Amino acid sequence: MSDVKKDKSYWRYTKVEELLALQTGFEDDEAALGNDEVMFIVTHQIDELWFKLVLRELTSIRDLFAQEHVREQSLASAARGLRRVSLLFAQIGQHFALMETMTTRDYLGFRDGLRPASGFQSAQLREIEILLGLDDEDRIPLGYESSYRDALKHKDGSASPASNRVARRRADLPTLRDAIQEWLHRAPIQGSVPGDPDDHENVTRFINDYVEAASKASRLAGADAMRKALTEADSARLEARYEKERESIRRFLLAHDEPEERRARKSRIRAATVFIESYRELPLLAWPREIVDRVIEMEQSMLIFRQRHARMVERVIGRRVGTGGSAGVEYLDNTALAYRVFKDIWAVRSILLREDALPSVREPERYALTVSHLPPP
Repeated sequence: MSDVKKDKSYWRYTKVEELLALQTGFEDDEAALGNDEVMFIVTHQIDELWFKLVLRELTSIRDLFAQEHVREQSLASAARGLRRVSLLFAQIGQHFALMETMTTRDYLGFRDGLRPASGFQSAQLREIEILLGLDDEDRIPLGYESSYRDALKHKDGSASPASNRVARRRADLPTLRDAIQEWLHRAPIQGSVPGDPDDHENVTRFINDYVEAASKASRLAGADAMRKALTEADSARLEARYEKERESIRRFLLAHDEPEERRARKSRIRAATVFIESYRELPLLAWPREIVDRVIEMEQSMLIFRQRHARMVERVIGRRVGTGGSAGVEYLDNTALAYRVFKDIWAVRSILLREDALPSVREPERYALTVSHLPPP
């Protein structure tokens, strides 16, 4: 074995010398760059390393939920991975404070030399969106007719390392969203699982019971609000608002917003999410509920990262057109609003009830830790 192979030093393990030689940008020598530009490069390189870790964690979590049977014991690992992704995006968001140490004039000193390069061309961030399950039709246009995949190609339209990376990720199915939805679809609702002869009837009964309980809670809240109304018009407006709320709960749980052929499946997924959230004290639902909460936390962290990015850009360069031709801050703000993947889990928050308002659980003993015959969701 060579002496190099035997060298288990810190600098060899972390490849620190190779790392420190990578901050040259479009120049041959880092000495040609000012401190602001080197800081700009380093910050983005660190972001890409964080993105690498995010992709590894999300892939592992996706693979776990893509199994036909997800072992209860493995949910702790999935929850830890989702928590790590949340913290990674929080770390990336903190980098924007460092970027804000540049003045507008400082950044403009090298910004024009970056064109047409753009942060939009971060293939790893596009990979994260794809792996999570962001649909192409939900994407915000970059600012010209070509798609985000075209923006990752070389100027002559040929494939680049970035476009190849994204193409491989698009072929790597299922997405995390689809894997988690499949897991939720298998969740026991009132002790009933898909494949049981009476599963559809049991799920429908739970939905009806829940809608009735939610309607009762809504009527009580509406009556209290209308007692405080100052005018008849105000009272009528409140009554209509609460009536709309009650109807929206029913339509959401019955998946009336979906094509008819997908309603039954989507309805069961939404009902399962409500069931897990509502009865989280039941031992077999404790970890599933933790997963649901961690998914929200993870996506929230990513949304905050996008919002923080927009505010940093606006602070440093205002509302200029992006170096890659995007609408700049407007584009970033729109992605922060629109790029939600786990929409149903967010929506369930709007219809959850107080514990004392919930319909009773049938056969709660089936969710005790001693139960072994029910497959995990």
